[in-house]
Amino acid sequence: MVLLYVFGSITLLNILFYLAFAKFSFHKISAKTVYENSPVSVLICAKNEAENLKKNIPSILSQNHPNFELILINDASSDETLDIMEEFKELDSRVQIVNVVNNETFWGSKKYALTLGIKKAKHKKLVFTDADCAPSSNKWLSIISSEILESKELVLGYGAYKKEKGFLNALIRFETLMTATQYFSYALNGTPYMGVGRNLAYTSTLFFENKGFINHIKIASGDDDLFVNEVATKKNTAINYQEDAFTISTPKNTWSSWITQKRRHVSAASHYKKTHKFILGLFYISNVLFWVAAPLSFFFIAWEFALAIIVIRFIIQSIVLGKAAYKLKEQNLIPFFIFLEIFLIVGQIVIFISNSASKPTQWK
Repeated sequence: MVLLYVFGSITLLNILFYLAFAKFSFHKISAKTVYENSPVSVLICAKNEAENLKKNIPSILSQNHPNFELILINDASSDETLDIMEEFKELDSRVQIVNVVNNETFWGSKKYALTLGIKKAKHKKLVFTDADCAPSSNKWLSIISSEILESKELVLGYGAYKKEKGFLNALIRFETLMTATQYFSYALNGTPYMGVGRNLAYTSTLFFENKGFINHIKIASGDDDLFVNEVATKKNTAINYQEDAFTISTPKNTWSSWITQKRRHVSAASHYKKTHKFILGLFYISNVLFWVAAPLSFFFIAWEFALAIIVIRFIIQSIVLGKAAYKLKEQNLIPFFIFLEIFLIVGQIVIFISNSASKPTQWK
């Protein structure tokens, strides 16, 4: 009987998290038809991204927004990144370049480079994306920037990954779905804790009033999530997950490169506020304990009770996460939720162990 209570309690805790995520899954967004046309600065920080810039900058410059500049920040690249930026500047007067040379990068790497770009920006509204990202439509900039109002200085967008063949691609998209479901839900519940630099917007006022990245300048990653974790509040944060406002990124295509990327992300998360670390950690622990206890429960308690508890958990997860998947256009992952969740948990354990042995020191 004690084991039944323990397994039931673990599962109940896990279910409560999914019920909290339902805030996003069942949220309805009112799509605007008329957008703000106030001036915007778009910023892209790139390190050795020549090919991605050639491919993706045209989709930024073709945005249906009447007044914006594109600030391209070359973070001491060793390839043709700067040359590509200069070519676009010659073709379009809206392009501005910030070139960070090698003797400057020691101080803060990407965060230092981004700070130089933000200081160069002419406009108060700042919209950020990455060199390997492309907007899902030419409305992206207008939609995201329109969310910045007098009371909303920070906008969390959705950065999707391109759908490709293979299990790794499915796992990357599932992890992205899980992460977005959480940060959108917590923002809607009044506790924003992170955003992604692939699709993020805030005002220069918010940046400078909070002294930019200074409080975590020595941490290699976190120009997006650590900044959001520090400055986001219930009152100043908005979200937007309209399909036309997605950005689409090229996913990693090898396990080693994906693990390296996730190690950087996890190393940044370890510097979140204590409350956020506790809540996120508790959800992860409830997932791990559920998957450990679920198969063992059939050996130690009546199989009818074990099966009932497991089925209830999977039904609630499928409804909540399934609704989120439809919102974020990842519904083809729904039949594989169970397998993807197991592999993601294992992968996260590997990453935690790796980070315990050594911390990532470079953003790229």
